[in-house]
Amino acid sequence: MDNRSDKTCDLQPATCSDSNQPDTADDSSDPIKKLDIPSLSDKMFSRFSEFVQKELGIKMPEAKKIMLQARLQKRLRKTGITTFEDYYNYVFSPRGREAELASMIDAVTTNKTDFFREPQHFDYLFYTVLPELASRKLRVVPCSQAEIAVSQAQAVSSLSSNTASELRVIPLKVWSAGCASGEEAYTLAMVMSEFAEHYPGFDFSILATDISTSALKKGALGIYNHERIEPIPMPMRKKYLLRSKDQSKELVRIIPELRAAVRFQRLNLMDKLFPIRNTMDIIFFRNVLIYFDRPTQESVLNRICQHLDPDGYMFLGHSETLSGLDVPLIPIITAVYKKSL
Repeated sequence: MDNRSDKTCDLQPATCSDSNQPDTADDSSDPIKKLDIPSLSDKMFSRFSEFVQKELGIKMPEAKKIMLQARLQKRLRKTGITTFEDYYNYVFSPRGREAELASMIDAVTTNKTDFFREPQHFDYLFYTVLPELASRKLRVVPCSQAEIAVSQAQAVSSLSSNTASELRVIPLKVWSAGCASGEEAYTLAMVMSEFAEHYPGFDFSILATDISTSALKKGALGIYNHERIEPIPMPMRKKYLLRSKDQSKELVRIIPELRAAVRFQRLNLMDKLFPIRNTMDIIFFRNVLIYFDRPTQESVLNRICQHLDPDGYMFLGHSETLSGLDVPLIPIITAVYKKSL
């Protein structure tokens, strides 16, 4: 993936919604902002942390009590509730489950992500994984549209001698699990779009899932502050990002073609069954396992692997290890695995 070549195409203007911008209005007179909320007691910490670990799989030791208190206080102020016990009772009431539970989950989950995070993965994807998978899925179809059964070797050898109209590649299916606000999913879309320019007929689709509804909404909008796009190589910025007409906002938006290639969907990794029909050729499941204990890591990985094609690729975070876990994955390089046959 050569990011050094200079491209001169200009950014197209786009009107970006500013719905993700902070509210700068003066709220000093808002009585809700002035609520005096007591500290989170050990009893209530235990009740909240039990829910977080059981339902979300996230480790919540005593050391995280202050963090949990700070995040929940924001929800108490937002709802006008003055004690953690009253808030807990409200969240798990029939009305609260419908109106507030998703917001509480958003508050306690971490949505740390970046464009081109751990960039070595995307180089390996571009130079090694995509050529292998694309060749494996290549089919040659004459202009008459009559289908001809050809072996993989024949398909690969015919790549240079067939026109683009004669080549068809079964679309690659990619899953960004724990996608947060979409930076990883759109990075994947950029890399695959770059690859498609060199491989006639290549196509792909990306599923991006997360438990946070607010993060998913932001991802679907595809609007980011300019500071967030710093890791994106300049040629790709020019090709795949649109600037806001209002330059003072310093916002950019992912181009429509890339947004159309990514489907955002809410999914709780602790669910026993995932609402995913297809198996995936590639799964990026990076920097999520670190929030789970070891038994949860093993059970979640095994459920995810049920949706990975045999010989498909799994990408994990560089700080994550499968040591001691009984999962059907074979290490290839650092933090990259293949599903065992």
